[in-house]
Amino acid sequence: MEGGGRNIGEEKKKKVMVAIDENECSFYALKWALENLYESLQYSEVVLFTVQPISDYGYIYASSFGVASPQLMASVQQNQKKVANALLKKAKDFCTQYEIVAETMTQMGDPKDTICEVAEKLHVDLLVLGSNNKGALHRAFLGSVSNYCVHSAKCPVLVVRKMP
Repeated sequence: MEGGGRNIGEEKKKKVMVAIDENECSFYALKWALENLYESLQYSEVVLFTVQPISDYGYIYASSFGVASPQLMASVQQNQKKVANALLKKAKDFCTQYEIVAETMTQMGDPKDTICEVAEKLHVDLLVLGSNNKGALHRAFLGSVSNYCVHSAKCPVLVVRKMP
């Protein structure tokens, strides 16, 4: 027994969250983590997470002359959930190829805030994100999810950038 009262080898598993979206950079980050952090990931809880962005439904109202039915709105949201689940299935299948067991999770919200909030709520030990390689001007005006998470997440953040 160690000083903390636990037996050696009974340490708490680390929790690693990989944020996934439809951009290939997030899948590159997942692949990089699986290949370069494989030994650590084998003994960690891996969470694959995607955010369903809260859409601006103004275009639906405009295209339907302001008379968007609740069924239409529900259909749009249901389609977003299908896309999110397909992304998570693809990522989970990718993990399975490396014999890494992963759980999946999705939530609606602003990607920047939601990723950080969920990472904190789950007590994540490492957050892995891809980088879109946006230029400085684009980041300055529109912001960057990875940049926001680096500065706002309450855990270490690994940003994986695909080199050209």
